[in-house]
Amino acid sequence: MTRASMLSTAQLDRLREIDTASVANAVDALGVRSRAAGFTSLELRCMNPDLPPIVGYAVTCTEDTTTPRVGTRTGYESLLQAVVAAPKPAVVVFKALGQDRLRSCHLGDMMSTLLQRLGVVAVVTDGAVRDVDSVRKHAPGFQLFACGTVVGAGDYSLVDIGVTVSICGLTIAPGDLLHGDSDGLVSIPHGVADRVPAQAQQMMKKESDFIEFVRGPDFSLAKLSDRFGAPWS
Repeated sequence: MTRASMLSTAQLDRLREIDTASVANAVDALGVRSRAAGFTSLELRCMNPDLPPIVGYAVTCTEDTTTPRVGTRTGYESLLQAVVAAPKPAVVVFKALGQDRLRSCHLGDMMSTLLQRLGVVAVVTDGAVRDVDSVRKHAPGFQLFACGTVVGAGDYSLVDIGVTVSICGLTIAPGDLLHGDSDGLVSIPHGVADRVPAQAQQMMKKESDFIEFVRGPDFSLAKLSDRFGAPWS
């Protein structure tokens, strides 16, 4: 990602005002990738669904918390330095490695509080997190996307920083622009990021008109087709 591809504060604010499903619809409408790509699977859960949408630039790493460790824990100072150097807002992405992903845990309240202080708005992992209630208390507004919770921190060590990873079907490279809320996580291609808010607003207006008509007294399938065409086409 180049500085030229970074969005202004105003552009980021506009993206935060839009739900993630509408952002996904807007990217689809702009025709820059397959409609079957660019978003996470149902395996990834939004742990704080009451929070508003987040948007930020990915800082990626891989971490093993389930393989018995030999020697000292490594990589965490380098990760923090990568976060400091990254464009803001940042989203830290932990790819789970090791012997048992379903028992991996990649974040708790201490790291959440520290990362938020450094300009991170969310963490994404295809493993688990813990201390969810404490994160809400000590890092209010900090979003967690994970496959669930695991109570033990595990025998953790970072492996790589700044690598392309796959999280629940979504390929994420360092610097990718991510948008997420209670529906899940989507990436926004840099080339169209500045066009997404206007496209989303246009589509949201059409959806609102559609729903109002369907619920109204003049509804019929014939009139629906005449007014809106086939909504699934």
